[in-house]
Amino acid sequence: MTTADVRGARADAGSAAALAELVTRASWRLRRGAAKELAPLGVTFGQARVMRVLAGAPEPMRMADLAARLEIVPRSATTMIDGLEAAGLVARAPDPQDRRCLLVTPTTAGRAVLERMDRARRATADELFAPLSSAERGQLAHLLRTVSDEAEKR
Repeated sequence: MTTADVRGARADAGSAAALAELVTRASWRLRRGAAKELAPLGVTFGQARVMRVLAGAPEPMRMADLAARLEIVPRSATTMIDGLEAAGLVARAPDPQDRRCLLVTPTTAGRAVLERMDRARRATADELFAPLSSAERGQLAHLLRTVSDEAEKR
């Protein structure tokens, strides 16, 4: 996006296209910052996403459920889990209910990396949202939640 595009987006911030562009730019800044913070941990942005989903699950997840939750094809989930398993961050085990399925869970080392990832993620977000007051952050969170909730209803 050029400087002229940014000025145009600011001038027409009420249009859906301008809002979409601004949200996309902010999202990419978060993603680039996170990738920079994750590199020393040996984890990609996609793998970090996998780790967060696994950490938030109350029990080990089936690979198919993980792929569905991430909204990716199962083969992509398998590739990411392969890398995480090779790094010792997750473990796979047969599902006792259906031995054709595999369950995935973070290892102890994976949980330690998750803590470091969370600190890095917060630092990146703090940097991006630093220009906003606490009230503005709350308002932005409310607006984004509203948009996200409506999108999930469809």
